[in-house]
Amino acid sequence: MKLFTAVVLFVLGSSSLAKTSVPKVQVYSHNPGEFGKKNVLICHVSGFHPPDISIDLMRNEVEIPGSKQTDLAFEKGWMFQLTKSVDFTPQKNEHYTCRVRHMSTIKHFTWEADM
Repeated sequence: MKLFTAVVLFVLGSSSLAKTSVPKVQVYSHNPGEFGKKNVLICHVSGFHPPDISIDLMRNEVEIPGSKQTDLAFEKGWMFQLTKSVDFTPQKNEHYTCRVRHMSTIKHFTWEADM
């Protein structure tokens, strides 16, 4: 019984040792951005803990439908990564962002066209 208790305490205790880590966010397109040309908008989020996160790809503050998301991947050091992408055709005067909610914090990251 003592061994079981020690193992449970070690497992539960080790997860609490992992600190909260703010996600690193990269927003980019598959091809160089050109107005009126089909492309893929990508938001890659890495280095975060805990895995309480959501990613939305937005056009003018409205979520773009039809996005695809990878499975949550585990990195060493109790960190996670996740990628979301969506087909889009950039238009002049439109604003494209990746909205990331990690825990209770929400931040927007802007896609910069290569034009």
